[in-house]
Amino acid sequence: MNLLLVGRGGREHAMAWALARSPSVRKLWIAPGNGGTMEISGRSSTPVHHVAIVEDDLAELVNFALREKITLAVVGPEAPLATGLADAFRAAGIACFGPSQAAARLESSKAFAKDFMVRHTIPTGRFAVFRDIEAALTHLRSLDYPVVIKASGLAAGKGVVLPDTLVEAETVLRQMLVDKTFGPAGDEVLIEERLDGPEASVLAFSDGARLAIMPVAQDHKRALDGDAGPNTGGMGAYAPAPIVTAAMLAEIRATILEPTIRGMAAEGARFAGVLYAGLMLTKAGPRVIEFNCRFGDPETQVILPLLDGDFAKILKDCATGQLDPATVGWHQGSAVAVVAASGGYPGEYVKGRVIDGLVEAAALPDTLVFHAGTKRGPLGGTLTDGGRVLSVTGLGDTFAEARARAYAGIKTVHFRDMHYRRDIGAKALVKEAQ
Repeated sequence: MNLLLVGRGGREHAMAWALARSPSVRKLWIAPGNGGTMEISGRSSTPVHHVAIVEDDLAELVNFALREKITLAVVGPEAPLATGLADAFRAAGIACFGPSQAAARLESSKAFAKDFMVRHTIPTGRFAVFRDIEAALTHLRSLDYPVVIKASGLAAGKGVVLPDTLVEAETVLRQMLVDKTFGPAGDEVLIEERLDGPEASVLAFSDGARLAIMPVAQDHKRALDGDAGPNTGGMGAYAPAPIVTAAMLAEIRATILEPTIRGMAAEGARFAGVLYAGLMLTKAGPRVIEFNCRFGDPETQVILPLLDGDFAKILKDCATGQLDPATVGWHQGSAVAVVAASGGYPGEYVKGRVIDGLVEAAALPDTLVFHAGTKRGPLGGTLTDGGRVLSVTGLGDTFAEARARAYAGIKTVHFRDMHYRRDIGAKALVKEAQ
């Protein structure tokens, strides 16, 4: 296949790494990629090329795919899916891995997703949706349970606030609905019941009818150790997560994943791509916090290194309605990823810092470095170019081995004001030792 991968983050670097290893790929194009994806071509027998087309230029991406006779387009980020890039590829006769704009509403509109869950009896927390500040405040003051406040639209993983007091919750509502802190993403706001329990990320390949579940991952959203600080796009992850047992995963499949795929098909929005259920494992059972319509970041960086199979063929089979779950296999062992972020993230931060130690980290045994916010410097070298700069993934037969390798790798990398959490997977490490 001639394959086009759209995106520039850590997720896309991991996807590009896996695609370049797929025997069914003849040539891989990446639009636009990052400083890490540009290094793949020198380390792979598959020709890897870059094209400077940004993710939201739908017309140019489709034109390029037609010119280069692309067999399969793969859309990494959520924003172009929400604006209909997958539909545009398909309308041009190009197979695409990624849900349609209508199916992507599961992520692009949290209000739609919540209403969908109610329609199809998918377990989730109590909620209400508002556009008017006074109505929202009146509802908030009537509640007798802790809440989560969410911008309904896409906010790069940062539009979720867990207020500790009523006053803080009122302030957050005013910031979203009046001050427009999150722009159009916050035109519609959800006030949700704050569920209690550990979180888990359950991702599955889907062709619109069949599912192949990936190893369960756990993300670490908060910026600081001990799950303190503001929410981020994710500061680290590991897989498989031992907290989700085989019996619990069977329940998640039967009560959440399969009803979602059936429900989307019944509503005329066949879901072909990655269905990502962010779950809270409550005492009453698994409950959906939110859906995503693509691979997670940094979950992808710990899931794809465990894949045993032809990644590109799996994506093609999903795109063409021919997924055979029996052909999707996984290696034994564990993977742990630790994210290196710019100082100040998820707030303001400085770009253009020189990154040292990348070659040394990648040379460590069973260690992978995936770039996210990086770029090549004008005089060579690699510079920071985002909030989450890169992640280091450690692999091992045991969780402890994988975690030790991830931290050995992250300690080898340096840039000014670099920040990373030192407790990724700490709870799972204790569980494994018991």
